[in-house]
Amino acid sequence: MAADELNPWWRVGLRVVTPLVYVFFRVRIVGIEHVPARGAAIVAFNHVSALDGPVLGIELSRRARRETRFLVAAEFFHKTFFGWVLRTFDQIPIRRGAGDVHALDAALETLRSGALLMIAPEGAVNTELDGELQRVRSGVARLALPTGVPIIPVGLWGAQRRWPRSGIIWSRLWRRPLLAIAFGPPILPDGDATAEADVDHLKERLRVRLVEQVNAARALAGDPVR
Repeated sequence: MAADELNPWWRVGLRVVTPLVYVFFRVRIVGIEHVPARGAAIVAFNHVSALDGPVLGIELSRRARRETRFLVAAEFFHKTFFGWVLRTFDQIPIRRGAGDVHALDAALETLRSGALLMIAPEGAVNTELDGELQRVRSGVARLALPTGVPIIPVGLWGAQRRWPRSGIIWSRLWRRPLLAIAFGPPILPDGDATAEADVDHLKERLRVRLVEQVNAARALAGDPVR
């Protein structure tokens, strides 16, 4: 376990925000042993709530003792408080839909430095509540193929019961919904990053595995696919 990977900001932040997660949710996690104790990896997760990334980062840091870097929509860096938090914790701004070369370079550098990179391949919070994935974008494949790092597929389910895409739900705060996180075995990239056929093949492998992990998370949360 890489216990020394958390810098002082992460250690303080975890003490402050971890209790808040457990105020609003009952958290269940399986498969976290698939996250490497050291070395680079891409953690790819489905996106059902604005809380997905923060909760996943908190639980990974708390349980695996690893820092995480996210690709975060650039507009959040312009918000006074959230921008300060994102910069303090060294997150990566990305301009969605703009082919952001600087974000791609920063992500590649993150992986080459041996760190964990977190990406939601759908690109935005899902508006559908039935669990069906949106289109999986090619960014994960374009990062994994040239670096050779494993991709850890993660299914999340339950955060949307408190904060769906339409906004936070303040009613019945005393009820703590189950929030399930299901980590799956790594996907090992194979192919050429400059060959679109290889990019598409890896993208499809990721999509299939994400569906499996979302179904696992739903079952863990007591809301299995019918």
